[in-house]
Amino acid sequence: MRHASAIATTAAAAAVLASSASFVATGAIGLNGSAAPRTQLVLLGTGTPNADPERSGPAVAIVVDDVPYLVDFGPGVVRRAAAAFARGIKGLDPKLLRTAFVTHLHSDHTAGYPDLILTPAVLERDAPLDVYGPPGIRAMTKYVLKAWAGDVDVRLHDLEPAKPAGYEVRVHEVKPGLVYRDERVTVRAFAVPHGAWKRSFAYRFDTPDRAIVVSGDSGPSEALIAACDGCDILVHEVYSTSGFVTRPPEWQRYHRVYHTSSAELATLAAKARPGLLVLYHQLFWGTTDEALVAEVREGFGGKVVSGRDLDTF
Repeated sequence: MRHASAIATTAAAAAVLASSASFVATGAIGLNGSAAPRTQLVLLGTGTPNADPERSGPAVAIVVDDVPYLVDFGPGVVRRAAAAFARGIKGLDPKLLRTAFVTHLHSDHTAGYPDLILTPAVLERDAPLDVYGPPGIRAMTKYVLKAWAGDVDVRLHDLEPAKPAGYEVRVHEVKPGLVYRDERVTVRAFAVPHGAWKRSFAYRFDTPDRAIVVSGDSGPSEALIAACDGCDILVHEVYSTSGFVTRPPEWQRYHRVYHTSSAELATLAAKARPGLLVLYHQLFWGTTDEALVAEVREGFGGKVVSGRDLDTF
């Protein structure tokens, strides 16, 4: 049964990263080295508003028994799903993308929305797309569909074979708490601080074999600590503490309010106690993956890896 709320740089650093890399595989491996679990976490996009060609916009897939659940849909989301499918993640066949959760409505987390609505439909998705998110996602959906109304009309009513249900979008504007449940997963939303956004969510996914928390964009948050509370995987945004000092004062003010530094994340993770901390939406500012992991390791003794697009856990 589904539920929605009311309105439906050192050698040591390299060694740390190498030890964490055992958690990453193109074919998923259990956190304890056991057989492949029912649940896979796939990083479809680890980027930021910066146009990094190696990192698509923020998007995460939790795949349970080959059924995908997306968190955010940054630029490139469908093609990254297709790439994961080509690597053997059966649930990320683009036409199977039917359920998505939005953390907040910043452009880098939502610019792939038209792609998520339209491309799988063209590829003969045979069911509506269900989207869960904060207030405002309904209006965004309305205007996306209006902008592409001519395209949809021609595809549905001219010569192209089409499945009309695949072009439908069912929007569920949600509040913190239980937002979704089916036979595979229970999803809860948690309000997190992200500057002037009145509603920004993190999500916790409880599946038959894993508990996974995805921060979205967030400053340090007690709600995130409580949401994880020993979870198997915490996927969290981060910026480099050392790189931060190179930024102009006006950008420092912004990032300090809107995001989480590596030092702050280390403190948070030590309290949240995830089995694995996965960094995404990384702001490096001249640092490297290895150096960023080392920054976090200064205050967090658990396992941590700096995620890249298509990493699978």
